[in-house]
Amino acid sequence: MATSDPMELTLLSRTYCHLCHDMEAALAPLAGEFGAAVTVVDVDADDALEARWGELVPVLLHGDTELCHYFLDAPKVRDYLSRIR
Repeated sequence: MATSDPMELTLLSRTYCHLCHDMEAALAPLAGEFGAAVTVVDVDADDALEARWGELVPVLLHGDTELCHYFLDAPKVRDYLSRIR
């Protein structure tokens, strides 16, 4: 379903995680292309998030939908964002 509201993406991350920092940097241009806001959430600050996602960090989410983990899958994310735009 397309919407004119800004897209909200969540990047589940850790402070000392080079893959997390890499995904955040790689995501910035793609998020800008689609006008998406990215909220970075530290999974270690929330026991429930750490229990659910800790082994997969970094994880990119749109709502409850997992878009990718470990590395940014730019073609998949671009396709997804194009479809929901």
